[in-house]
Amino acid sequence: MLDVPADEAGHLVRVLRLGPGAAVRVFDGRGREWDATLRATSKQGAVVELGVPRASAPEPRVHYTLAVAVLKGDATDDVVRDAVMMGVQAIRPFVSVRAEVRAAALERAHRRERWERVATASAKQCGRAVLPVIHEVADLSAVLASDGDALRLLLVEPGVGGTTAQPRDLAEPRAVSLAIGPEGGWTADEAASAVGAGWQPLRLGGRVLRAEAAPLVALAACQAVWSET
Repeated sequence: MLDVPADEAGHLVRVLRLGPGAAVRVFDGRGREWDATLRATSKQGAVVELGVPRASAPEPRVHYTLAVAVLKGDATDDVVRDAVMMGVQAIRPFVSVRAEVRAAALERAHRRERWERVATASAKQCGRAVLPVIHEVADLSAVLASDGDALRLLLVEPGVGGTTAQPRDLAEPRAVSLAIGPEGGWTADEAASAVGAGWQPLRLGGRVLRAEAAPLVALAACQAVWSET
């Protein structure tokens, strides 16, 4: 028997309206999944009986990390939701010069815990058995110093000069880290610091993408080139 946390039990009972005897699927967030049977429910939680293991949805062959500037309002929730759906295995939220929020305010609002709940809901919706690691909100300098063993790509706007990479021109990496800036874009100093730290500028087409849409477009572009099949 396995105890189900109160929030997940509430989803089973109040949203899905399931009762004892109902068949459910259980996953541990690390890639393992089972058929299970709901045995008991209460205001404090629920109990399920695990059955046979089942094959979980395959993960992308390339290990994706998404480094994303925290956006205003609840827009980062949408980014996290889409990133989980696309198979990202780590998310690094950060604040930069043009970000409209500060790290201290995000910590007071318990945003990381909120994003973890969003990630869990997205995994359940898309049938994924792996939850990405969501790191603490950091400064951009810490993000630029991370993931040194990965192919590191900095998404830039069409008007930014200099040489830019395209996924189709790059050999398939074992791991890739994508950095996406805030609504106002990167400052010249931030872009220069990223290049100096070994990040390659990446441009996707000739249109300016909305900040909340850019991560999904960038991930889809990479996965279209470095196919999962």
